[in-house]
Amino acid sequence: MQPAAQRVVDAAADEGLSIEVREFPEGTRTARDAAKAVGVEVGQIVKSLAFELDGEIVLALVSGANRLDEVQLAQVAGAPDGRVGRAKPDAVREATGYAIGGVPPFGHAHPLRTFVDRDLLQYDVVWAAAGTPRHVFAVSPTDLVRVSGGLVCPALGSPEEA
Repeated sequence: MQPAAQRVVDAAADEGLSIEVREFPEGTRTARDAAKAVGVEVGQIVKSLAFELDGEIVLALVSGANRLDEVQLAQVAGAPDGRVGRAKPDAVREATGYAIGGVPPFGHAHPLRTFVDRDLLQYDVVWAAAGTPRHVFAVSPTDLVRVSGGLVCPALGSPEEA
């Protein structure tokens, strides 16, 4: 197994969660690509989005059907007047240990405050990146929240435009 994907498997196991990683050579970099490859609704794809909020890297786990609202993220993070924006690729790699496009929802190089889109909870199973843009795994939303240590948030974003 690819080393980055193995790190995700090991991190899950450390939390009592067994996951099976699947590889899609055509890639699963975007939510639409992942949904098509896996054969599920785009809303079942977990987008792991790293943002910088007043100098802190935070992670938002957002349904693939939704677009994250940075103002809402700042509010749920307790910094309604904070400066928030997409984290730079090198900052993402340093904080998580993974490159953008393959960031998993847990198992990061450093502990990250994590916020979970409530819309993910409507599904029995969701799919998340497993360390690379080609590897994903299935997980129940309950386990996703538990293992990521995420705070479920009612308003992280709004539906993507078609």
